[in-house]
Amino acid sequence: MTTADVREAGDKGLKGGALGLVSSVVVGVASTAPAYSLAASLGFIVVGGTLAAGVKAPGIVLLAFIPMYLIAVAYQELNKAEPDCGTTFTWATRAFGPVTGWMGGWGIIVADVIVMANLAQIAGQYSFTFVGGFGLPAVGALANNTVAVTIAGLVWIALMTWICYRGIEVSARVQYVLLAFEVVILIFFAAFALVRVYTGTAEPYSLIPQWSWFNPFTLDFGQTIAPALLTAIFIYWGWDTAVSVNEETKDPGKTPGRAAIISTLLLLATYAVVTVATVAFAGVGTKGIGLANPANSSDVFSAIGPTLFGGGAVGAILMTLLGFSILTSASASTQTTILPTARTALSMAVYKAIPEKFARIHPRFLTPTWSTIGMGLISAVFYLVFTAISVSLLNALIGSIGLMIAFYYGLTGFACVWFYRKTLFSSARHAIMRGLFPLAGGLMLLAVFIYGVISFSAPDWLTDANGKNVTIFGIGAEAVVGVGGILIGAVLLIIWRIVRPDFFQGRTLPRRSDDLVLSPAGVEPTFGLPDSGTLPTLIAPDLSNLPPGRTALNAETLEPVDEPADLPPADPSLPRNV
Repeated sequence: MTTADVREAGDKGLKGGALGLVSSVVVGVASTAPAYSLAASLGFIVVGGTLAAGVKAPGIVLLAFIPMYLIAVAYQELNKAEPDCGTTFTWATRAFGPVTGWMGGWGIIVADVIVMANLAQIAGQYSFTFVGGFGLPAVGALANNTVAVTIAGLVWIALMTWICYRGIEVSARVQYVLLAFEVVILIFFAAFALVRVYTGTAEPYSLIPQWSWFNPFTLDFGQTIAPALLTAIFIYWGWDTAVSVNEETKDPGKTPGRAAIISTLLLLATYAVVTVATVAFAGVGTKGIGLANPANSSDVFSAIGPTLFGGGAVGAILMTLLGFSILTSASASTQTTILPTARTALSMAVYKAIPEKFARIHPRFLTPTWSTIGMGLISAVFYLVFTAISVSLLNALIGSIGLMIAFYYGLTGFACVWFYRKTLFSSARHAIMRGLFPLAGGLMLLAVFIYGVISFSAPDWLTDANGKNVTIFGIGAEAVVGVGGILIGAVLLIIWRIVRPDFFQGRTLPRRSDDLVLSPAGVEPTFGLPDSGTLPTLIAPDLSNLPPGRTALNAETLEPVDEPADLPPADPSLPRNV
């Protein structure tokens, strides 16, 4: 392997410097689809598991933020060392080797493909609901027509795929509009509900918010907290899109990581306010608009809206706007789901982990061509297959996606710790931000994954509208879809390893740690963060990216390194040749 090969792999042809910090944050927040995520998940969070979380739902939302923040820190730290659009794929390969890295990349792809079916379904339904709100009840009724909704969902997938194909800047501009509308409506909804509660004009069952609502630790972990967390984690998922577009941002070593942290904090603030307002106005009863009413679980906002806004023309307009916010939320997330998947596939193709055609870049738009279009086509096919089998299966997707999220987010946390293991205790800051936080986040998500697999496997975990168990081969559908999706990746990995072994032999993306640095020409050797301007550059242990005529130094001893080194623990599957 030559230095030229490494440079070619690192330059993927994307449009660098296209996004600033604000644009990256917008992309990160929009990817989570805040309005849709809350509408579809809040009822399930309130219900919890065997025992309801009830008014403690805001506490569950707060608790779910903790692992998200810890993993966002891991993303930030790893992005400093290597701002690669492959994110988990690239970083896990560097830390643990090609097999683990490949599965991490697959986890991103399969999670995004699965959620696209759910998002397309919601976008299709709300397209008809929104249009029907303008005095066209016949159009509104189509929201319950499976064929019409499926066609509309496919149109949304095609439209958002086209926008992503046209360029990252076009995608960002669209997100500004969609997210702005969505957030304004959410804030208005929360403010309207709280004003009615505090002015005494709410319902008899409405509640005055209490600080105790934010303390979930009075609940039973196994029967309430754990199952509620599986759903709550889903509402935060998506902020990593801000990091997946790192090669297209200004200052790629810093901006994406900061955007990820800011995105999670903004989501926490939004979710906390809206959750408190919703619980306060609707209450947690099992009848009427109560959040524990199973009839409201799939869309709590639509259930609460008529009572909150009242009848008449004003109420109808506000309900239409609320419905439109969910439509824009689902459509925006459809677009921003395509972005990270296409870029993960691009990175995998560049490093020859999947067919190299997926590394093609449009000469004018500077976007992945095969990767973007392929994501749209695969998502459309998956959506059609699931809808043809049973619309009820779409309800199994959120739980299965939770397993995917826990899988690749948790893997990223562990990769951060292992990648920085050589310099982990060089400072208190490194020990916390590169060690303690990522490790804690990874362990929390590992526990969630294990609990989820066990719980979701129960045949009666998920039931349809008729009370029938939703299963596949007699096993809970959520577990089958989640674990099955990962296992399909293992099969594809074996096939590609046989066909094209270069990546799996470490020739295109070798393992490394952060303990080798490049001595700057004409500068006294010192050690600093990978993105610290004129400070040293990280060098792979096999010296494959060492420029001609330059010298590598050991970060701990600052002694020159003349020969390629396999950092312990040595991996016998990796080649030693440069």
